[in-house]
Amino acid sequence: MAAIDPRITIEEFLDSHALDYERSDENTFLVTLPGEKKLETHCALVVGDYSLSINAFVIRKPDENQAGVHEWCMKKNAGMYGVAYAINDLGDIFLVGRLPLNAVTDREIDRLLGAVLQYSDSSFNPLLELGFSSAIRREWAWRVSRGESLANLKTFEHLI
Repeated sequence: MAAIDPRITIEEFLDSHALDYERSDENTFLVTLPGEKKLETHCALVVGDYSLSINAFVIRKPDENQAGVHEWCMKKNAGMYGVAYAINDLGDIFLVGRLPLNAVTDREIDRLLGAVLQYSDSSFNPLLELGFSSAIRREWAWRVSRGESLANLKTFEHLI
C-alpha cells in the first residue's frame, strides 16, 4: 500500500477546517491561525524530503529584557508538545517543530496547529510585558495625551 502524499493530507485538513492559507510553492503552506490575544499567528508548513517542518512567528525581537524573554521561553519549552520557542538571526521569536512524513495525519496536523495556536496566543501578552513594557508605557501616555482609546491596552494597565 502506497503512502498518502502528505501535501494532500495537509491541504484536505486545511480545507476541511476552513483555515486561511495559501501555497507559496508545491511544498509550502502559509497558514493564518485566528487567535484571541494574538489576533493572528502566521505559520509555514513545509514538506521536505523526510519531514514536515512548522515555523510560526510569535513576536519580533524584544526591545528590552532579552535575557528575561529568552529565559521565559526556555522554561516553557520543556513542557510543550511538537514545537519549541526559537529565535532567528534577527532575534525574532518563533515556534518551530518537525514531524516525520509518515506521521502526517489529520489528527497530528490538528494537534500541531492547535499547539502552535495555544502557545502563540497564551504567550503573547507575557512576552509583550517582558520585552516591550517601556513601549507599552509610551503608547499608553501618547493615547492618554490625545484622548485616544485605551481598550486594547487595558490588559497592560498594571504596568502603568
